[in-house]
Amino acid sequence: MVGIPNDQLKKLSKDKDNAEDWLKNNITKHMRDGGVKIRYVSVGNEPFLKSYNGSFTKTTFPAMKNVQRAIDKAGFGDKIKVTTALNADVYESSSNKPSDGNFRKDIYDVMKQIVQFLDEKKSPFLVNIYPFLSLYQNEDFPEDYAFFDGHGKTTDDKNEHYTNMFDANLDTLVWSLKKMGHPNVSIVIGEIGWPTDGDKNANAKNAVRFYQGFLKKMKTKKGSPLHPGLINTYLFSLLDENTKSIAPGDFERHWGIFRYDGKPKFHIDFSGQGQDKMPIGAKGVIYQERKWCVLKHNADKDKVEDSVSYACAGGDCTSLGVARSCDKLDKAGNASYAFNQYFQINDQSVEACDFKGLATIVSEDPSEQNCVFPIAIVSSGNILRAMQKVGGILLGFTLIFTTFV
Repeated sequence: MVGIPNDQLKKLSKDKDNAEDWLKNNITKHMRDGGVKIRYVSVGNEPFLKSYNGSFTKTTFPAMKNVQRAIDKAGFGDKIKVTTALNADVYESSSNKPSDGNFRKDIYDVMKQIVQFLDEKKSPFLVNIYPFLSLYQNEDFPEDYAFFDGHGKTTDDKNEHYTNMFDANLDTLVWSLKKMGHPNVSIVIGEIGWPTDGDKNANAKNAVRFYQGFLKKMKTKKGSPLHPGLINTYLFSLLDENTKSIAPGDFERHWGIFRYDGKPKFHIDFSGQGQDKMPIGAKGVIYQERKWCVLKHNADKDKVEDSVSYACAGGDCTSLGVARSCDKLDKAGNASYAFNQYFQINDQSVEACDFKGLATIVSEDPSEQNCVFPIAIVSSGNILRAMQKVGGILLGFTLIFTTFV
C-alpha cells in the first residue's frame, strides 16, 4: 500500500496532470520493474479527523477520483485499488450500540460519495481502529473492554453479544455502511496496535495482553458478529518514531513492536497459536559512540528548568512523567534524560551537550531499570563523514536508519 500525505490532497484534487505525475513517480516505475506488488493507494491519512476542522473535506474525494483516473489510464485499474485511510471517528453511535451507528453528520455527504466510489470500484473501506484510544480519551471507559480476554463488561445489541470494543466498533461501521445503502463494501483494518510508553495505560504489559488476544482472534478468522470471516489487518507499528507529532498524546512516539534500533520490546505470538516468543531484532545496526550527555554532579539544580524545557522541545521527553518508563528518575535524572535525548538526536555533537555549562559527556551508561538512555544510530551524514575518513571505503553497514528513532 502506498500512501499520499494530506498536504498533497489539494494539489491532486485540482489537476488530473498532477495525479498522473504522482503516479509516474511513485507507482508506474515500480510496477513496470516487476519487483513491487502494489495493491492499494491510500489517498490521505485520516483526513476527516475532528481536530482538522474540515481542512480536507473538500479535497479528499476529488483527489481520490483523479488518482483513480490516472491508475486506470496507466492500465493498472484491475491491480491497484484506490481508498483513503479513515479514523474510526468518521462514524459514531449515540447509544454506544453498533445498531445505532451512522456516519457523522458534518461529513455525511462526502462519506456517501466516498463509500459509493469504493463500492463501484470494489475498493476496501480502510479504517483505523484503536481500542487504546477509547481508553485514553475516556476515564470511564471499562479497561477490560479494550482487550479480548472477555474479563470485562459486555454489550448486547439486537441478539448480538459483544465482549470487546473492537468487535463493537467494527459492527458500528457495518451498520453505518448498511444504512447508507452499501452493505457489501469490503473492510480492511488499516491500523491497530498498542503503545508502550507515554501514558499510564501505554506499557509493554498491556501491549502483550492486547496482541495476544487480537492475534489469537485473527487466527480464528471469525471476525465480528456482523462481519464474520477473515479481516485483512495492518498492525501499527513496526518501529517507534521519536519525531512524530504528539498532539494526540505523548504515546504517539511509542507504537512500535520494536524499539528505535530494531530491538524487540516484548514476546509476541504472530501465529495466534500460543507460540509467544521474542521477535528477531534488526541485524547490522551501527550505533554511534557509547557516550551520553548528563547533568553535571555539581550543577545548580535550580537553574536546569529552562535548559530541560529547551532540550525536550528539540528532543523526545515522552518517557518522562508519572506511570511512564522513566518515572523513577529524580529531578537530576530527568534533566540528564532530557539532555541526552537532545544530544543524541543532534548526532552527539559536542555543542549539543552544554546547556549553559550544566551538562557533561560521560562514557558510563546512565540508564536505570526500565528507563533506557538511547544512543544514536549512525545516520547518513555520519556515514558520509566516515567514508571520507577511510578513503571512500566503508564495509559492514548492512542496515541504516536516518534518525536515531
